[in-house]
Amino acid sequence: MPAFAAITPDALLDLLAQRAADLPGHAVIAVDGADAADPLSVARAVADLLRAAGRPADIVSLHDFVRPASLRYEHGHADELSYRTLWFDYAGLDREVLQALREHDRWLPALWNERTDRSARARIRPAAAGTVLLVAGPMLLGRGLTFDLTVGLRMSEAALRRGTDPDEQFTLAALREHHAQAGEPDLTVAWDHPDRPAVRVG
Repeated sequence: MPAFAAITPDALLDLLAQRAADLPGHAVIAVDGADAADPLSVARAVADLLRAAGRPADIVSLHDFVRPASLRYEHGHADELSYRTLWFDYAGLDREVLQALREHDRWLPALWNERTDRSARARIRPAAAGTVLLVAGPMLLGRGLTFDLTVGLRMSEAALRRGTDPDEQFTLAALREHHAQAGEPDLTVAWDHPDRPAVRVG
């Protein structure tokens, strides 16, 4: 099994941007990580590098593809199984982002507003040739989603507990269970200390 190798934060972003730039045509990259890992910030930084190099790129937050609160909270506000199986609309993400990009040269940046619990009313965006979309959020792997590259930001149990709000601690069991079943990403990043990451290429 490949070992982890220390890498600087800037070098990690450069690595991810280069791997993304090497992908032909439209491409969708998963930046899979718990909320405590802030995968959206990593996705945003990589997208910035790609755009600076002339490659069209944008980001999608899985939290903009949640299910309505009536479904998320059907079994209470802190149900581990609901968080793992009902919280996020992975089918909607597949339909409106992955398939729409590859088959129709367009994509929807958001489907549901988590804060207002209403439709996001986002406008469909046309995709320029060779667009790279970085989808960021938890439990993206093992959902039947066809990504061109998968990146996993992985934190130890202790780091997750420190970085997760008290009201969200129930999600940790769901993350642990899902990661045990979902398989390994193409690149696994040890992310307990974002200023001192390490990377393993699977």
